[in-house]
Amino acid sequence: MPLIPDLHTHSTASDGTLTPRALIERAAAAGVGVLALTDHDTTDGLAEAQSAAHEQGIALIPGVEISVTWNARTIHVVGLKLDAGNPQLSQGLAAALAFRAWRAEEMGRRLAKHGIADAYEGARALSNGTLIGRTHFARFLVRQRIAADTGEVFKRFLTSGKPGHVAGEWATLETAVGWIRAAGGQAVLAHPARYGLTRTRMQRLLGEFRECGGVGIEVVTGSHSRDDAFNFARHAREQRLLASAGSDYHGPENPWLDLGRLPALPEGCRPIWHDWPEMADAHPLLRVAAGSILANPAL
Repeated sequence: MPLIPDLHTHSTASDGTLTPRALIERAAAAGVGVLALTDHDTTDGLAEAQSAAHEQGIALIPGVEISVTWNARTIHVVGLKLDAGNPQLSQGLAAALAFRAWRAEEMGRRLAKHGIADAYEGARALSNGTLIGRTHFARFLVRQRIAADTGEVFKRFLTSGKPGHVAGEWATLETAVGWIRAAGGQAVLAHPARYGLTRTRMQRLLGEFRECGGVGIEVVTGSHSRDDAFNFARHAREQRLLASAGSDYHGPENPWLDLGRLPALPEGCRPIWHDWPEMADAHPLLRVAAGSILANPAL
C-alpha cells in the first residue's frame, strides 16, 4: 500500500493538544505511514512517539521546528531525520527553551498590565510546564471568553504592537541550519506563505537558506492555499530545493486540518523523501505517496 507522509506535526511536547502516543495513533487511523514529529524547539516527545510508532507500524521521522530570527522577523525551520541526541542541537534547543520560558513570563506581565490577570498561570496550566508558547496563551484567553477563537487572540493581543507581544530573539538562520546539519538532518523552510514576503525578499531568504545548507521548502502545508502550493513549487524549482509536505497539525480542535489529507505536490517538484528508505514502498517511478502526492524524480 502506498505510504502517506506527513512531515510537520506537533504534540503536547510543545503546543499540540495530543500526546505523542495519541498523535501516532491518530495518524495510524488516518492511514499515515511516514510521520515526522516536529515540536517547537524541543525533541522531548520523540522517545514516546517512537515507541508508539513501532507498535502502530508507522515510520517515525525524528524532527524539530526551530524558531529563527531573520531580518527582524521570526521564521521557522523544520529539521528532519536528525539525531535528537546530538550535543550541538541539544545545546541550541536548550537556549531556545530558556528564552521561551522568559518570554512566557514577560507576556504574562504585559497582559496583566492590560487588565488580564493570571494569563501566565493559565497558559502554563494548558502546557506541559516546560514549553509555554503563544498558542497556550491564546487557548487560555479563549477559555476566559476574552476572545472568540485563537485567531482573534493573536490579532488583538499577541502580534506586533499588541499588549501581550514580546519580540522573538531567536537563533540566526545560519546557526539553526547548522544545528540541524550537525545532527545529520535535513533543513526545510516551514510554511513560507505565512511570512508575507514579497517575491524579491522571498528569493533572498531562500537564497540565504540554501547557502547555509538548507535543502527543502514546505510546498504543501496546512496554511497554504492551492495557489500558494504552485507558487512555492516554482520557488523550489528555481532555487533547486526539495519539496516537503506536512500538515502542521496541532490537534483535533481544527476539524478542517487533519492528518492524512494533504493535497498533491505540484508536478515538477522533487520530494524531500525521494531517496528515503522509509518511502521504499512508494511507487518506484513516480514516488506516489497517499496515491495523490506526485513528483517527477527526474527533475
